[in-house]
Amino acid sequence: MDLFDSDDDTSSISSSSTMRSERPGMDDVQVHKDLMLDQSLDALYEKRLTSTREQALASIVDAFNSDLQHEFVEKKFATLLHQCLHCTKKGSSKETSLASHVIGLLALTVGLGDQAQEILEESVTPLSQALKSGREVLKITSILECLAVITFVGGTNPEQTETSMQIIWQMIHPKLGSNVVATKPSPAVITTVVSSWAFLLTTVDRWTLSPNLWQEIVTYLSSLLEKDDRSVRIAAGEALALIFESGTLEKFAAEAKESANNGSVKEGSVSQEALIHMHGLKSKVVNQVRDLSVEAGGKGSAKKDLNSQRNLFKDLVEFLEDGYAPETSTKVGGDYLLTTTWYQMIQLNFLKHFLGGGFIKHMQENEFLHDVFSFTPKKVGGRGSGMSSEEKRMFKSPNSALNKARTQFLNKQRMLAKNMNDGHYAATVENE
Repeated sequence: MDLFDSDDDTSSISSSSTMRSERPGMDDVQVHKDLMLDQSLDALYEKRLTSTREQALASIVDAFNSDLQHEFVEKKFATLLHQCLHCTKKGSSKETSLASHVIGLLALTVGLGDQAQEILEESVTPLSQALKSGREVLKITSILECLAVITFVGGTNPEQTETSMQIIWQMIHPKLGSNVVATKPSPAVITTVVSSWAFLLTTVDRWTLSPNLWQEIVTYLSSLLEKDDRSVRIAAGEALALIFESGTLEKFAAEAKESANNGSVKEGSVSQEALIHMHGLKSKVVNQVRDLSVEAGGKGSAKKDLNSQRNLFKDLVEFLEDGYAPETSTKVGGDYLLTTTWYQMIQLNFLKHFLGGGFIKHMQENEFLHDVFSFTPKKVGGRGSGMSSEEKRMFKSPNSALNKARTQFLNKQRMLAKNMNDGHYAATVENE
């Protein structure tokens, strides 16, 4: 594993003799880093001083951002997970936020397989309870993002993903009972809910929306396009793009046409009246999006946000009218990561935001992310991945659980891409 990165490719190329002379020093650095991680994990047992646990969690976040900690995770996986979950139960807002972030990083580090599934199964209940125990924005947004990431990696069936999406959505649409008081969520919470929910929506194959739910969600997201907060409008716009890219409306139209031809209405299918209303909703969204693509300012403040909004909604207008999704290019070391669909772009933006300063390192070395984006980075100077023989046995063996899970994941990604392309074609044909 490369410990020292540089944007200068030439600085990464060394002779074999130089590499041999540097190896002892590099090993010393790794030993020191491992020791720091062990000490940080031990510090999570501190019962009295919250600041000690906060500092330890911050150190663990830094370590998982700067390197893929496979060896540490192999030895301390269960301990780290359960200590972090304990921190989310009774910790401060900052402690809960940091612990949630570590859990998400842990899932991205282990990648597909039994450990990712264990993280999700062990974490859903305590994270859901932590969401109900406080209203601090930092705490709420961090838990929501963590829940989205661990479900993205560890969700092996649609029911698990649907459960997480419901938990996330209920932060802005709670199921009110006799002892539940509705509170107005802040713009930051609304933005995180919508972006986390949309991130998980990218993983669902031909999302099975009922016509009523489709109308409810699109109507709500359309209302968010009218909000003053620009980040809310951008998140809502991306979610709407994803819903329309999935081809759900076209599927409803095909079902309604089939029912009309057969003279019978299939249970759960959409009526002609409801279909007319849905197309009216889409027309309303197109008009809203067109207005936001040329907004002169006034709503919101930062010029950068205004430009981001204009660019997003210009892309969305082109997509809704002509069926063309935006293409993006992101520099990763000496390579470029390309996206050609809304669902890929939304996945990339969410993970880039979650990983922050660790994004480049993970995109270069994290095989799970390579699979997600079908991205193969160049090996600088001809060097390999730097995995130990034990790690190669765990991660590379064709018979390993991880590799079997990887094969299933890749098949699912290919099916999603095919379905998105089918939806894109349907949207284009309809507009013609």
